[in-house]
Amino acid sequence: MASENEIINVIKLVKKASKGFQNTALAEVASVPQNAFQVLVSCIISLRTKDEVTAAASKRLFDVAHTPEKIARMDWKSIGLLIKPSNYWKTKAKRIKEIARQINEMGYVPDTMDELLKFKGVGRKTANIVLVYGHGKKYHIPVDTHVHRIPNRLGWIDTKTPEKTEVALESIIPRRYWSDFNDLFVSFGQNICKPVSPKCDECSVSKYCRYYKTVYTKKNTLL
Repeated sequence: MASENEIINVIKLVKKASKGFQNTALAEVASVPQNAFQVLVSCIISLRTKDEVTAAASKRLFDVAHTPEKIARMDWKSIGLLIKPSNYWKTKAKRIKEIARQINEMGYVPDTMDELLKFKGVGRKTANIVLVYGHGKKYHIPVDTHVHRIPNRLGWIDTKTPEKTEVALESIIPRRYWSDFNDLFVSFGQNICKPVSPKCDECSVSKYCRYYKTVYTKKNTLL
């Protein structure tokens, strides 16, 4: 297992590398003040959807309606047409409308994990993203495919599910890095540590990486 100093060094190198990458779709939404609702909606749109599609779909929807009240008034088909071609847009449109209705009745976007998980279609990743990017709560680590994959490749953890990854990361990463961890590693995963054909030769943290030292190096030695 990596030491705390090694983990901190890797996070700093990933942060340095990520400065040259385009902001993630959710980071763009989160840059707008008082936006917990928009973060929640954008996160629902983003599920199984590429970042550039999420960003464009979110903008189309929010240009028409950006509050719970306005979105709740729309019919789900109108919402759906705005968020296409996001994958599963019909299901997402229905859920967005229903969540908007509930939040409009409540008068606030929940700021606890338990409350957020009561919304249909909201899992731990989405809830953590809303807490971190929508409410500015520091001590949560949203785990998506990139945040699950990269620490496993590095050899920090050995987990099979995002839920187990979340628990494992919280036990080894200093808390001061939790709030930035998702955005940094999503950006790094989209640009360098890709799911298929990772750019190991361009990676600034390869010397710390178990995958690079074993799978990648061995594969390229045989070529």
